[in-house]
Amino acid sequence: MTRFSSISLLRDREFAALAGTAFARSQAYSTILIALALYADVFQTSGFVEGLFGTGFALVQLLIVLPLGRKVDTGNAKRYLLAGFLVNVVVFVAFLFVSSPVHVVLVRMVQGLGASLLWITGSTIVGEISPDDEQGLWLGSYNQFASFSSLFGDLVGGYLLFAYGFTVPYLVLTAITLAAFVLVYAFLRDNPGGQKDPEEAGGVETFRSLLALPMLRSLVGFRFAFSVGKMAVIIFLPIYARTHFGISAFAIGWIMAGGKLTKTLMQGVVGSLTDRYGREHYFVAVGALLYGVGTAAIPLASYFDGRISPVAVTFLGDTQLLGGAFFALFGAYSLLGVADSIRLPASMSLFVDEGTRYDSVASAMSLRSISWKVGQVAGPVLVGTTMDFLWPEAGFVLAAAFIAVATVGFVLSTRRADVTRRPGTDPSAGD
Repeated sequence: MTRFSSISLLRDREFAALAGTAFARSQAYSTILIALALYADVFQTSGFVEGLFGTGFALVQLLIVLPLGRKVDTGNAKRYLLAGFLVNVVVFVAFLFVSSPVHVVLVRMVQGLGASLLWITGSTIVGEISPDDEQGLWLGSYNQFASFSSLFGDLVGGYLLFAYGFTVPYLVLTAITLAAFVLVYAFLRDNPGGQKDPEEAGGVETFRSLLALPMLRSLVGFRFAFSVGKMAVIIFLPIYARTHFGISAFAIGWIMAGGKLTKTLMQGVVGSLTDRYGREHYFVAVGALLYGVGTAAIPLASYFDGRISPVAVTFLGDTQLLGGAFFALFGAYSLLGVADSIRLPASMSLFVDEGTRYDSVASAMSLRSISWKVGQVAGPVLVGTTMDFLWPEAGFVLAAAFIAVATVGFVLSTRRADVTRRPGTDPSAGD
């Protein structure tokens, strides 16, 4: 299959509505990440406070992700999805009135609630309603549209922040989110996936049963450590570009778009490959390894800064001077996009597969999310404090080390895991 298989899925009205959900969620996330770099510059924040921009967002998600997964499994998932849109609209309005770093942290906490509602519920619905033999394609394509939206947010959101300040971008995000709300309300079936018995889905015993599965346990352990490294990149790369090299919001958007472009083009293709060949844990390991390499390459920006003659680029009437730091960061982030394209569809597919054993896909996705949130809460503050006491590049080296440890641990643990494969792979590998 090619990437056009992903586009053809838009003929399905339900998938089109869910793609709109991914688009609205990722558009908001990527635009606000660039805005955080501007807030850090305006308020002259320390690395510790900048870490709180990420920690506040993740802390709320850590607290709600497990009960939310149970609610989605046992309730009407469509209603939770619609609620998520409304929470995000509140976030955009609140960001218009921030006047201190404390306000930014508080609004980020509300954003964490809205993002969890959209991410867990949307991913669960895609996994539930997708055909069994196209699960990887649907999940990969869902992420592919999210990546396209992130790219759109990087370019358009970055430009709007550069040209108009904060107000216009937040109004645009509000309009996009309300449009996605209408699509879901109009086209997504009521109660997608069906309600599970509260005594059978999402309870403590369900989580214990899921964690007894060797592959799921390996994935959870991997994500604890990997998330520390990846969240350091997500939070601090835009801030690093702005505060240390003076790169504009528009050019920061171009840097981030390099990674999003590779994710947009590749995820649907890789999802199809996992459907065809199985062995998803190999895809996860290779993607993680590449992500570590890309993270370790970020500090090269300080080496190339001033060593490459700046290139003047004029776009929409504005001229940007792009120097060595820009090109180094662009190359590193593009490699990170390739790495995520290899890892993400396989990781999501494995969690969905494991969750279907107990008819609790949302609970499995909640475990996937909460395993990420622990590192997401601790990682930004840890890396930010390291940057305060040592130097900025040391934070990215520490992040790469966490990713390396996570990858080695995952490879070793999956050798002992009894991996269940979908049709089309070696049946001897299944239960």
